[in-house]
Amino acid sequence: MNDEGRAELKKKIVAEIEVQKKLVESFTASSKPVAPDNAIGRLTRMEAISSQGISEASLNSAKAKLHKLENALNKVDLPEFGICVRCENPIPEGRIMLMPENVLCVSCAEKY
Repeated sequence: MNDEGRAELKKKIVAEIEVQKKLVESFTASSKPVAPDNAIGRLTRMEAISSQGISEASLNSAKAKLHKLENALNKVDLPEFGICVRCENPIPEGRIMLMPENVLCVSCAEKY
């Protein structure tokens, strides 16, 4: 990847980090425990608990992606960036631009 491509990738990663931070903030607010006295009825409480569980799973996913994106941003200038950690073959530039947080090539990602 040339310098221009790396600069473009950095901008993309920074923008995606901001999106993930907003998602983490949003999911944090919606994944708070459901108070027993807030329920209108049993079904409503069950729906609220289910929604809280979904928000919590989404929060964990957003935090994981945020962490991976921050790692990618820190490593984008290193020579080993864009090299698959399993097979050590270059990761296609299109895949890196689409999912900069991934450290596996398509072949290795399909295997694991």
